[in-house]
Amino acid sequence: MSATAPEPLDDPRAPLTRERTHLADSRAALRAMREDVEALDIKDVAANWVNAVVLTRQINDRIKALADLSDTPLFFGRLDYLHAPGAEQAEGAESERFYIGRRHVHDADGDPMVIDWRAPVSQPFYRASKKDPMDVGLRRRFGYTGGELTAYEDEHLSDPSETAATSKLLQQEIERPRVGPMRDIVATIQPEQDEIVRSGLGGTVCVQGGPGTGKTAVGLHRVAYLLYAHRERLARTGTLVIGPNRSFLHYIEQVLPALGELSVQQATVDDLVAHVEVRGTDEARAAVLKGDARMAEVLRRALYAQVTMPTEPVMVVRGSRRWRVPAYELEEIVRELLGREIRYGAAREALPQRIAHAVLVQMERAGEAPDDRVQDAVARNSAVKAVVKAVWPPADPAKLVLRLLSDGEFLAEHAAGILDEDEQKAVLWAKPVRSVKSAKWSSADAVLIDEAADLIQRTHSLGHVVLDEAQDLSPMQYRAVGRRCTTGSATVLGDLAQGTTPWATRSWDEALAHLGKSEGVIEELTAGFRVPTDVITYASRLLPHIAPGLTPVASVRENPGFFEVRAVDGVAEVVTACEELLRNEGSTGLIAADARVPALAEALAATGIGFLAPGEETTEETRLTLVPASLAKGLEYDYVVLDEPRAVVDGEPDERTGLRRLYVALTRAVSGLIVAHTGPLPEQLGG
Repeated sequence: MSATAPEPLDDPRAPLTRERTHLADSRAALRAMREDVEALDIKDVAANWVNAVVLTRQINDRIKALADLSDTPLFFGRLDYLHAPGAEQAEGAESERFYIGRRHVHDADGDPMVIDWRAPVSQPFYRASKKDPMDVGLRRRFGYTGGELTAYEDEHLSDPSETAATSKLLQQEIERPRVGPMRDIVATIQPEQDEIVRSGLGGTVCVQGGPGTGKTAVGLHRVAYLLYAHRERLARTGTLVIGPNRSFLHYIEQVLPALGELSVQQATVDDLVAHVEVRGTDEARAAVLKGDARMAEVLRRALYAQVTMPTEPVMVVRGSRRWRVPAYELEEIVRELLGREIRYGAAREALPQRIAHAVLVQMERAGEAPDDRVQDAVARNSAVKAVVKAVWPPADPAKLVLRLLSDGEFLAEHAAGILDEDEQKAVLWAKPVRSVKSAKWSSADAVLIDEAADLIQRTHSLGHVVLDEAQDLSPMQYRAVGRRCTTGSATVLGDLAQGTTPWATRSWDEALAHLGKSEGVIEELTAGFRVPTDVITYASRLLPHIAPGLTPVASVRENPGFFEVRAVDGVAEVVTACEELLRNEGSTGLIAADARVPALAEALAATGIGFLAPGEETTEETRLTLVPASLAKGLEYDYVVLDEPRAVVDGEPDERTGLRRLYVALTRAVSGLIVAHTGPLPEQLGG
């Protein structure tokens, strides 16, 4: 692989000018790559219309992936190797230079002008240091304003006379105002993050990360890396990102396309288990019990209890001959299928073939020579069908769950020794329901139906699944996600301190076990890049009360940020605080207890301040988002006004959950936070 030639010492042009020239040349090369794809003629290539449709879609995807985003840097760094990578490091060996960017760009001769950040040769950009320069003589970072290259910064990693220093361009990029949806962090990935991003496809990784540690970005960049390293395999098996809600998914949806990856699907857990329409809600105790992993065994018992042992023989008539399979032999077949522990539906499909095979054995003993067609015909015989229907009846997952939740005796029979009487009463519906359509299913009910559906027919497995905000999942929800990657791997992202559901995860080992990935590796990110020092220090006062033993996030930002705890007289002064923060560049979030949102919305409207709902994209005219505390998780704003912390705590069913919700709300600010309160603050925040 060739690269740009070293800079001649006598070159009269300024380094910044030369880099801008390379940027312009690279953009021209990318445009030529795109035009080459647009000019492809598939008329003589596609064998039929189906192939033509597939090729056209692939070409369109390639064209989208080669888009040049005008406000996004095409490359953000440069590596000058002392020796060509892979070559012998002998004295006098030729050096090489590589520009590191979001995607590969080559010139008309096929020589690289920009190297994909995921390529092995790019790795030292993230991991090289003065202690371990990795044969890098110079690492250059570039600063941009919009899409215009405006600055650069050099580190001479192999020069012992130069001391290590914090990159100011790196700090500026980390602290850059956050307007619009989440952006990639490809230019600022840190060594500990890079290790997770580049971990192999075969293993599951669980990332515990406090606010601002970049765990979501790490998970998304890991997907991008895996698609680069294992594209053909993942193209066959598929990838999926699972988020807590639609607002969150909208917030992150542009990260992967900006890196040229367009094939990753996004969904919530509710989307995955949408077998029925969810119209109801559960009380906290019922939801916790329905989400308990013990319910999986209750469902399994209830399903397989429908299988009954045959008591009568089956008589198959073919022509003038009759073939009799006795009841004891039928029972042996049924017990053998039960013992194999295959899916209920698969076993039911296998049963008529097993009975037909028993008939064929008798035919062969009688001197006949039946073939597979005869066996299939016997399996379709009306007598065999009648036995199968009686012994191994068809099952409907929603009907099974409906009966369990509405029939106390049926539940008691199959929950015996698993759920006690009080627990059974808690999950039973107050009123019987006649049909699947008339039932007011809850989200937890839908997960039970998904479990039952998997017991009947195996769920399709993907190659890789990213599960974000995982700390809020119940054991049964983990199982629902896990069966989507039984033959693949997962990236699990979360923060135990931010668990705000009554069934929140207690430990990652337990979560991985429910996911079916007990062998997964747990990594912890403790360096905070997003939340200012003063803000995270204040929020961390809650950790002993919500997640004892968890390592507090240590902010590595040089800018301590803006932080103020302000006593106010009412909503008018909260609106004033928003007006103050809106004078700064970037986005502002007003976070409040859900019950206080309508009053704040009315006050904002009366003042003439436009505002958005969570997930809606900010504009130059409207940069304020009004955020119910229940939807704040995973979102970030440059500046935040947090309204009435005590109301956030009191809005939850118990104090620990309320304090965790408050911890989330306190840690959404990237540059500054005003905590506005009329009443007393929660005592856990101290003086």
